[in-house]
Parts: sequence; C-alpha cells; structure tokens
Amino acid sequence: MVKEMPATVKRSIELIGLFVLGTIIVAGNTVIMPLLMAFFFSLVLLPVFRFFRKLKVPEAIAVFLPILLLAIILALIIWLFSSQIGALLDDFPQIQRTVAKHLDNLSIWISKSFGYSPAEQVKFINVQSKKLFSSLGGVLSGAAGSLSGVAIFIGLLPIYIYLIMLYRNLFLKFLLMWFKKEDYQNVEQAVRQTEKMIKSYLLGLLIQITYIIILLGGALWLFGIQNALLIGIIFAFLNLIPYLGALIGNILGVLLTLASSDSMADVLIVLGAITAVQFLDNNILMPRIVGSQVKINPLVSIVGIIIGGVMAGLSGMFLAMPVLSILKIVFDRSENYKQWGVLLGDERPVKNEMQV
Repeated sequence: MVKEMPATVKRSIELIGLFVLGTIIVAGNTVIMPLLMAFFFSLVLLPVFRFFRKLKVPEAIAVFLPILLLAIILALIIWLFSSQIGALLDDFPQIQRTVAKHLDNLSIWISKSFGYSPAEQVKFINVQSKKLFSSLGGVLSGAAGSLSGVAIFIGLLPIYIYLIMLYRNLFLKFLLMWFKKEDYQNVEQAVRQTEKMIKSYLLGLLIQITYIIILLGGALWLFGIQNALLIGIIFAFLNLIPYLGALIGNILGVLLTLASSDSMADVLIVLGAITAVQFLDNNILMPRIVGSQVKINPLVSIVGIIIGGVMAGLSGMFLAMPVLSILKIVFDRSENYKQWGVLLGDERPVKNEMQV
C-alpha cells in the first residue's frame, strides 16, 4: 500500500513524522536524553563487560564493574577541572587588576575612536546593568532548573546504563520482532555496524580529549602562558561539539589570557597554539583514530548540532553526530529511505545528474 502512494504523499508523511518526532523529543528531552546517552555509553562499555564475563564474573557484577570504571574516569576529569578553577580563583586579585587595565585601555580607545567620553560610557553601562539585574531573577531560576536537570541526568545515567546492559538481549529480541526472518541478517549487520561506529566514535573522543589537553596545555605552558592547562581542558571538551565548539573554545581561551596577561603577544601565542593543535587534530590524529566509519557532510552536521542544541541543550549538541551517523546507517540499508542516506552523506557526485 505504501509503495502505491505518490512520491509527494510519501515525502509529506516523512516530513510530518520528522515534525512529530521532534515535538516528542522537545517535550520529553529530560527522559529521552539520559536514555540516549546511556545507550551510547552501554555500547562503549560492552567490551569491558564481555571481558569480565570471560573471567566467569557473575553477570550483575560484570555489568556493574564497567560502570564503576566509567564513574572513576569521570570523577578524575571533574577533579582535574575543579583544581584548575581553584588555581584561577587564587589569582583573582591579579585578574581584577589586569581586567581593569584592559577596560581602561578599551575606554580610552572608544573615547578617541567614537567620541564617547568615559562619563557617557559609565552612564551607558549603568543603564544596561539595571536591565540586566531586572531579568536576573528569571535567569537564576532558569539556572536552578538547569542544575536540577543536570543532577537528575547524572543520577539516572548509571541506572539506565546498568539496566540497558543487563536487558540487552531483550531489547535485541524486541528489535528483531519488527522484521521478517529473511531480513534478520541485514538488521544484524546494521546493529553490528552501529555498535562498531559508536564505540569508535566515543573512544576516539576520549583519546582526543587526552591528547588535546596534553598538546595544547603543554605548548602554552612552555610559552609561559598562565592557566595553560585550564585553557587546554576547556578547549578539549568544547571541541567535542564539531565546528561550533572550537569557535567558542578560541574565544574563551583569548578571554582567559586577557584576564591574566597584559601582553597581546600572549593572545597571539594562544591563538597560534590552538590553530596548530586543531590542524593536527583534524588532518592527522583524529582521522587515524576514528577512521572513516560513517561520514556526514558538514552542512548536515552543523544544522544537526544547532537543532540538537535547540531541542535538548548541550546534551543534544553532543549526541547530534552519533544520532546522525546511526540514521545514515539505517537509511543506507533501507530501500524506501536511501535518498535520506545520500542527503546525510559526504560523497559528492562527480557530475551533475541533470543533463542541462
């Protein structure tokens, strides 16, 4: 019946389905995002689980041990980041003086370039400050809601990972029941390719974080840049968000440098080091680590990341790429949706298909 429908009707149904799916994700992102994140982490932890099972460890304990290992790694990362933030706060008086000096220089430049006196600038800042403080209550309540959401997210994540790994065979059986037996082999190949891709992607990101912190933090430390390790940590984690994260990381790196240094040469050193590390990461290191499992074109990647951020915040931006990769695997193996797989892919036709 579906095959007999006109192409325009099929495409309309698909677009309506995408809209309904997006609405469901926006409405239920507090439930869906932890489940999705737990699913991806479960795939990464499966080899560790299988290792413990080979050692004849009971299944429940073999599921718990990889989660404990993941919690220890995350705790070490949080400790490292918090220690760098503590070191930054210890230098707060010096930062205040440096920022005040930069603001004075900026005020003089504005006065000379645009004719606004320091008194007019102060008046403008006071007016904007009042507007800011008038909306501060809403911002703080939103922040409190976000913090509570993060707490719920972190609390549910290990529980979801444990249950997904424990009932993995049940979920696989549920998936297979949607298909005919002659399609089982195709479904199995898609599942195995998805598992391989997710493990490669997430483990690659972990390795990427490590070497970016070492390379960028070490390079800045050799040049005597203050807060070198903190800049490396911030950039490494923001770089997990393709395209947009690197831009934000550059901006924050410059701001941290300006807050602790009077010299513009230090800013140029930070930008140069970030550029060099990015070049190594994008062209040499990351392609060799992750490989070319599934390629998504840059336009779809950027739009997908923005949509993920609008729909589900930071977790949506982080999960956008693996979700798009899974969708491409599914579309490429489906006769009815292969055109969507082509749209997501990075393979450009050699010539124009339309002979005009």
